[in-house]
Amino acid sequence: MKQIVPKKIKDQSVVIPGSKSISHRMMICASLSNGISNIENLLQSDDIKLTMDALKYMGVKIDRVSGSYYRVSGFGGNPQPCNKDIYLGNSGTSMRLLAGIAALGNTEYILTGNKRMRERPMKELLDALTMLGIYAKSESKTGTPPVHIKGNTREGGKVKIDCSKSSQYLSSLLMMGALMKKGLDISLKGPPVSSPYIDLTIDIMKKFKVNAHQIDTTSYRVSGQQSYVPGDFFVEPDLSNAGYFWAIGAVTGKMVSIKNISKNSLQGDLKQVKILEQMGCTLKIEDNQIGVCGSCLNGVDVDMSDTPDAVPAIAVAASFAKGKTRISNIKHLREKECDRIDAVSSQLIKMGIEVKQGEDYLEITGGEPKGARIETFNDHRIAMAFSIPGLIVRGVEIENETCVEKSFPNFWQIFEAL
Repeated sequence: MKQIVPKKIKDQSVVIPGSKSISHRMMICASLSNGISNIENLLQSDDIKLTMDALKYMGVKIDRVSGSYYRVSGFGGNPQPCNKDIYLGNSGTSMRLLAGIAALGNTEYILTGNKRMRERPMKELLDALTMLGIYAKSESKTGTPPVHIKGNTREGGKVKIDCSKSSQYLSSLLMMGALMKKGLDISLKGPPVSSPYIDLTIDIMKKFKVNAHQIDTTSYRVSGQQSYVPGDFFVEPDLSNAGYFWAIGAVTGKMVSIKNISKNSLQGDLKQVKILEQMGCTLKIEDNQIGVCGSCLNGVDVDMSDTPDAVPAIAVAASFAKGKTRISNIKHLREKECDRIDAVSSQLIKMGIEVKQGEDYLEITGGEPKGARIETFNDHRIAMAFSIPGLIVRGVEIENETCVEKSFPNFWQIFEAL
């Protein structure tokens, strides 16, 4: 249990650790290469450690040189046998991205996780791998982990997949497809959710000299028999995590800037600053930092299908705004670390805020949030988002506050230094 003590903060700049999304993808691409890569500012969190441990089981050598600087000796696209189950906790990114990497091996891999991970969807990706002649099975009838994957073939070719629940399915196929004989021609059954993460995957692959491209809204192509080229890389700050501090700027009326960020970042959660600007915030965009300062916030109507991780922070900011905020096209939030639509709704209601929820939306009527004991549902994003009101109102307590270690281990240290 963590009690948040209200305090007045001042205009300031904050340094955020490396992006979780980029760290996962960079570590995997470096592992697929044949040679040594150096990665600076890699996020050190529970989820990234799970990905690194899994890659070590598959034959990658990973050394921590110092701090957040790592050296990776890749296995050249040929994962080695592993005679034990690979545990991935509740890291959906690790599970889905590594399923594609496991499909490149010649022996069976068993990927498993905790209770919540064993409830999260994988069927669509398993079906796509099966379509490619790869052995990919779930131990349950629902298509959830544990999953058993054995490569069998690297022929590649045409494949169809439904990415309405997760864009990570497509990212997984793209990264493995570059090493298939024929590459992959991927058709989607409809536009994917969280499409900026796909752009991010393609961009990181390009840094490793591997090309994949979007043909149209529902089709992608990655040529086969490519090679991941090792090199030296830097992980930019995590804009999902920056969002909590931008939201603090929004509700406190102080200019809170995040350092080392480019306005041209491909991270989808950069969209948060535009949403906060719509709500009445002032933006301060400089060469290497972006700041947000609120005044009188107003409710907005926003489609957040592409920025699901930002929803908790925006929803909390909306609880301080005048009028109603409607956040729509977020059905996939029900498949995250917890059902985030229900979690956000229940905790805002607990704070005295009027909230309506539907299958794919939240509607928040702003007011004056009151103190409450916040249940995190073991979800890092719920814990961080609901710390924000505690700077203004008394009586905010966060249960299981250590769950932030999944993505942002030093969150509380930075939060308390504001």
